[in-house]
Amino acid sequence: MEHHNTVEEAAEMCPHVLLFPLPIQSPINSMLQLAELFCLAGLQVTFLNTNHNQQLLYRHTNVESRFKQYPKFQFRTISDGLPKDHPRSSLLFGELITSLQAVAEPFLREILLGVTEPAVTCVIPDGLFYYAVDICNEVGVSAISFDTISPCCLWVYLCFPKLIQNGDIPFKGNDLDVLIENVPGMEDLLRRRDFPFYRLTNCATDLYCQLALKEIQSIPRSHGLILNTFEDLDGPLLSLIRSYCPQTYAVGPLHLQLKTRLADKTMSSSNSLWEEDHSSIQWLDAQPTESVIYVSFGSLATLTKKEILEFWHGLVNSGIRFLWVMRSDLLREEEFSHQFVKELTDGFEERAYIVSWAPQEKVLSHPAIGGFLTHSGWNSTMESIVERTPMICWAVYVDQRVTSRFVGEVWKIGLDMKDICDRYIIEKAVKDLMVTNKDKLKKSVGKLSVLAKISVGEGGSSYSAFEYLVDDIKKLGRKDINPNCIR
Repeated sequence: MEHHNTVEEAAEMCPHVLLFPLPIQSPINSMLQLAELFCLAGLQVTFLNTNHNQQLLYRHTNVESRFKQYPKFQFRTISDGLPKDHPRSSLLFGELITSLQAVAEPFLREILLGVTEPAVTCVIPDGLFYYAVDICNEVGVSAISFDTISPCCLWVYLCFPKLIQNGDIPFKGNDLDVLIENVPGMEDLLRRRDFPFYRLTNCATDLYCQLALKEIQSIPRSHGLILNTFEDLDGPLLSLIRSYCPQTYAVGPLHLQLKTRLADKTMSSSNSLWEEDHSSIQWLDAQPTESVIYVSFGSLATLTKKEILEFWHGLVNSGIRFLWVMRSDLLREEEFSHQFVKELTDGFEERAYIVSWAPQEKVLSHPAIGGFLTHSGWNSTMESIVERTPMICWAVYVDQRVTSRFVGEVWKIGLDMKDICDRYIIEKAVKDLMVTNKDKLKKSVGKLSVLAKISVGEGGSSYSAFEYLVDDIKKLGRKDINPNCIR
């Protein structure tokens, strides 16, 4: 007798995941790590990237050859809708998100309703892409959002409606050190200056506030939520987040989970959109153990010339050696010149080294590194924890502001220096981190590093969460398609 497979059985045999990252460095990095983990688990994987970022990846990494070893993996690309010469900078981030949405919405409908072999059974969009969740629900495909921001910030997002209702935001008055009391679990912790949108004046018209509200509204409409963290770091927050989304998978630190599961531990796995300068490693090789502070403000933040000079003098005056990533677009509203860098480093070559971009994971794991002056991006924070590197946090945007508060006050693995750019305070913070409080901070971050490694080992919380995630994806079939959504 002929046996006809049900849709569920077909999906069980051929689960096909489509990953759709936010088109900036950090989320692309996390999503590629997740994609490779799915490949190792035997899933069919499609990675949807913008043409612009795909070209940068191909130019600066071995991502093409690396993923060729997985026959069930493919890249798909779409336009972000912007002209080639658009800077795609942090200041114009809203334009990028709005433009991409106009292209992505019809593309997602087409790919999910079209004939692909095997059919997509699960979409994993960045948490910010609320519209992808809506389209999935329309066409009968499950969506599991991946929020690449810090869980502490996501929890603040989830409290937005209550904060707006209570009149806590927008803030009244200019005192940024007033505590925000209506975020459960953070009552005595979160100040106005730690709030993701601390300059918010009107919730109804602010693009980022509206995006955050749409993001949290989409979470209950998703099948689940993926977070790049581990239970021993964010347990209390994960319990609160699970009251909104019971199916929350804490699978981090992702880069460590991938490294642990890969057979070839030595294989380079850079996902950088920038050309990495490996001379930074050679310079570190010549430095004493734990003598260098690594300075990087991530891939988006920009600084004024005055701010760069304050950091420079603070670092130089501390007497501590430093490796500084100065991107070619780091300088705000001014053309960045090699002459500027040369003038800065003149006479300080022994103690200071500047590169335009560095292989960050390799830098942080280098024995010469003793601290990290960071923008508190979530990937940077996780990498720092794994490598037992205490931090000075100079947060700029969104989740970085909440994360830096947790680094300083909850996990006690660094110093929160947001909103301060004064050479004397910078000098003192560097000395505190690298000399005065070095042992205490190293001990705190060392404990978390051990717990991170346990979490991704066999039987650990993140290892098990990833297994559950894969099992759940294998069970997801396509639901009945809403006939109204077929154009």
